[in-house]
Amino acid sequence: MNRADLVDSVAKATGQTKLNVHNTLSAVLHTITGALCRGDRVTLVGFGTLERRQRQARMGVNPQNPKQKLRIAAARVPAFRAGQELKDIVDGRAKLPALPKSVVGEAKPGKAAQAVQPKKKAKVHSPKKGVSKKRRR
Repeated sequence: MNRADLVDSVAKATGQTKLNVHNTLSAVLHTITGALCRGDRVTLVGFGTLERRQRQARMGVNPQNPKQKLRIAAARVPAFRAGQELKDIVDGRAKLPALPKSVVGEAKPGKAAQAVQPKKKAKVHSPKKGVSKKRRR
């Protein structure tokens, strides 16, 4: 599943527009990324924990020339540790619970119930600077 598939799936499950779901997902990912950059830990109970870890410098091997040794620099890397509930569901020991009624849209909104999106205005292209139009005489 890629990002577009995730947006489609959440939009169908909640009855929201794809634009709203896309904006919400972007805001969530942006917030999580910012927290990890600051060194904060993000814990989603039942799902897992995202954190930043320090990877030490080490010696590696060049795969094209196994006799050549390479020094791999130290780095800060993101890490995910799955929560127990997620582990149980993926392993089949637990069943995926249904979405709460507060999340699931009771009826799919019609055109009247959806937010009206303003139409985009057509772009008017002005001539580029330095290019003059031929004048008629």
